[in-house]
Amino acid sequence: MDDTDRRLIGLLRNDARASVASLAKALGVARGTVQNRMSRLGKNGTIVGYTVRLKPDVEEQRMRAFMTVSVEGNQVDSVLKALRGDPSVAALHSTNGRWDIVAELRADSLEGFDRALARIRLVEGISQTETSLLLSTFKF
Repeated sequence: MDDTDRRLIGLLRNDARASVASLAKALGVARGTVQNRMSRLGKNGTIVGYTVRLKPDVEEQRMRAFMTVSVEGNQVDSVLKALRGDPSVAALHSTNGRWDIVAELRADSLEGFDRALARIRLVEGISQTETSLLLSTFKF
C-alpha cells in the first residue's frame, strides 16, 4: 500500500459514497487508476466493506453503554468476531491494562440491554465483563 492508497482510503472513510470522478480529482489521478485501486484493495481484503455513519443525535432516544471485556488466553480474535455479529454492538476497541476489549453497546430499553448482556456473556472466550450505562454526554 502506497501513499495514494492511503489517501484514497482516507477519502473513502470521509465519504464512502464519493464518486470515482471526485476521488480521482482529489487524488490527481485518472478515474481508471481509482477504480483499479479500489478493486485491488477490495480483492486483497484491505477494504472489507462500506458503511453508514449517523450523526450522534439521530438516535438520541437509544440508550448507550460501555462494556469492558476480559478475554481468556489468546482468544481475542474469536471474541471480536463474535461481538461484531451482535446487533447491539456499535463499536469495538482493543485496549491495554485490565480489560482486553471495550465495546460500545446500544439498546432501546433496559430490557434490550439485559438481552444483549446475556448474549454477550455467553460468548466463548469471555471471562469477565463490566458494563456502565452512559447517562449524559457533554459537548466540547
